[in-house]
Amino acid sequence: MNAATTTENAAAMADSALAEAPLSTKSIGEVILDVQNISLRFGGVKALTDISFDVREHEIRSIIGPNGAGKSSMLNCINGVYTPSEGSITFRGKTFSHMNSRQVAEMGVARTFQNLALFKGMSVLDNIMSGRNLKIKSNLFLQALRWGPAEREEIRHREFVERIIDFLEIQAHRKTPVGQLPYGLQKRVDLGRALAMEPQVLLLDEPMAGMNVEEKQDMSRFILDVNDEFGATIVLIEHDMGVVMDISDRVVVLDYGRKIGDGTPDEVRNNEDVISAYLGTSH
Repeated sequence: MNAATTTENAAAMADSALAEAPLSTKSIGEVILDVQNISLRFGGVKALTDISFDVREHEIRSIIGPNGAGKSSMLNCINGVYTPSEGSITFRGKTFSHMNSRQVAEMGVARTFQNLALFKGMSVLDNIMSGRNLKIKSNLFLQALRWGPAEREEIRHREFVERIIDFLEIQAHRKTPVGQLPYGLQKRVDLGRALAMEPQVLLLDEPMAGMNVEEKQDMSRFILDVNDEFGATIVLIEHDMGVVMDISDRVVVLDYGRKIGDGTPDEVRNNEDVISAYLGTSH
């Protein structure tokens, strides 16, 4: 075995570490993401006011609240789509007042969207492959030629993507244009594309919106497996309170851009402010 082959094998092992080294037990770690005093204004409108919360490594941290509470705006601040008017975000000990989306992705934060932003004419495989862009080291010329190291690198990335397709149980659709898939399967592809980035933190913006009960159960299972087997820390926005209370480690509650509750599902469920603003007295 020559040196080049050894190097390629080592790179392949590193690429596959996320998929090949599942965690056997869940252990919540130290704070990985710390949001401090975030405010966001659009002209004279305040979308967020003095929001603070943290996210611990390997937990599922949910953000809930009524429509218009500022949940998606909060995710947009975290992943660099919006620049906060005030406050800071600390990721793995480094504090930022603003990052752009590419910087956030390079640091290991991936995002799915409430409104699907998939390439509808491209296959499932190619959509998920697009999530590997930041991992590709070969230049565009070598990629176009599919020559030597570029070809071997592409093969490694495709192998990684195939593992994601197997994990999400969409093997039968791997070459199907995404636009031809049912909505629930398109949501899985969106999740797969985010997983292809090998995220340390995965931001999920209403991954179960528009799904039926069976599809929600499947997506809940995939989210738990991503958290457990892949070790990804998850920040989740979701309206289905049954899902949130079942799978979350901690929940932060927003209302009209302000934080009104924060704690374990049981603590939030029994918070009078949350009951009044969102959950309703039946809860």
